[in-house]
Amino acid sequence: MKANKILLWRKYGNVINELSARQNIDLSQAMDVFYKSYTYQEMREGISDMHCRSEEYLADEIALEG
Repeated sequence: MKANKILLWRKYGNVINELSARQNIDLSQAMDVFYKSYTYQEMREGISDMHCRSEEYLADEIALEG
């Protein structure tokens, strides 16, 4: 299932904010971590409806990648 692009961009921002808060890093560093993650690729491609998961869950997944 493909998400609406605007809603997906908002979700990206929310996940980036969550990463920033959890890892105590600035937003630019959190963006770098997010956009290099496999989780981002899955969200972008609509795999497993990752965009339907919570920001907390997605931040956990990204943390497990590193």
